[in-house]
Amino acid sequence: MTIPAPHRLSVAPMMDWTDRWCRRFHRLLTARALLYTEMITSGAIVHGDARRHLEFDARDHGEGEQPVALQLGGSDPAELARAARIAAGFGYREINLNCGCPSDRVQSGRFGACLMAEPALVGDCVAALRDAVGLPVTVKCRIGIDEADPETMLFGFVEAVAARGCRHFVVHARKAWLRGLSPKQNREVPPLDYALVRRLKAARPDLTIVLNGGLTLATALESLAWADGAMLGRAAYQEPWCLAAVDAAVFGAPPLVRSRAELVERLVLLAEEHRAAGRPLKWLARHTLGLMNGLPGARAWRRILSEGMTQDDAGPALFRQAAAAVRLEGPALAA
Repeated sequence: MTIPAPHRLSVAPMMDWTDRWCRRFHRLLTARALLYTEMITSGAIVHGDARRHLEFDARDHGEGEQPVALQLGGSDPAELARAARIAAGFGYREINLNCGCPSDRVQSGRFGACLMAEPALVGDCVAALRDAVGLPVTVKCRIGIDEADPETMLFGFVEAVAARGCRHFVVHARKAWLRGLSPKQNREVPPLDYALVRRLKAARPDLTIVLNGGLTLATALESLAWADGAMLGRAAYQEPWCLAAVDAAVFGAPPLVRSRAELVERLVLLAEEHRAAGRPLKWLARHTLGLMNGLPGARAWRRILSEGMTQDDAGPALFRQAAAAVRLEGPALAA
């Protein structure tokens, strides 16, 4: 199945970050980038409250969260297939299998980066997912784990999994050290090797290869000269204003918003919708703390929101109050 165009620029699945409220905020900035859920385990869907884990605003093109891909964690092909069938009913555009997360909790469940050592099992999981749903099935992985030679492991892993039907790989261009480094250190300490991912694309031009790991919007755009897509992680979360340039720079579409002052007013409207549904403002506001980074008053924006969003009476006006402490720019994006 053809992967839709939004994979050209996507926002990575990030635990405790890319929940549905984060995605609604990001949709104020870009209508077209592909957004991912946090990793959700197959067991949580099959044996838990599937609606709580999977429900999202499935409206498209800036109205809701679409296009959205679901990232699954697991290693039991039958359970993954059951979870994917349940998830398909919620309207996701893609199912992504996590083979890159290095946390101890993930390893103990036999999924995440440790699966790179079991490409045959990952192939079984991919085949089961493809049989279960009529959606693109993709895999997110590292370039290797522990002492293994990255080129040997990555090329062998991709070869084995592609043979079972996966045509799309998102490659975080760092090793994962399953022993000795924390998850945070695994995002920062192992060196990046974009050249290796580029060699993979050259060796397998028939596959869709998306680059991930340490990218800014500028370096993501540069990588699109050879990669099929680029995935932003921390840059999109910690400097979310960069997403306002994505629709024009990557997709040739008009930007959704042209200044942070305009965006604040859209945040107020979203917060009013949030409050009408009875949701605490902090569910939304915590994802906006980095919005003013780089502007005079950015620290005050973070402080006012951080202190105010936990108050029982916190409401949409808090965004205007915080913005009043910032020297906001005028229209910043070309038509």
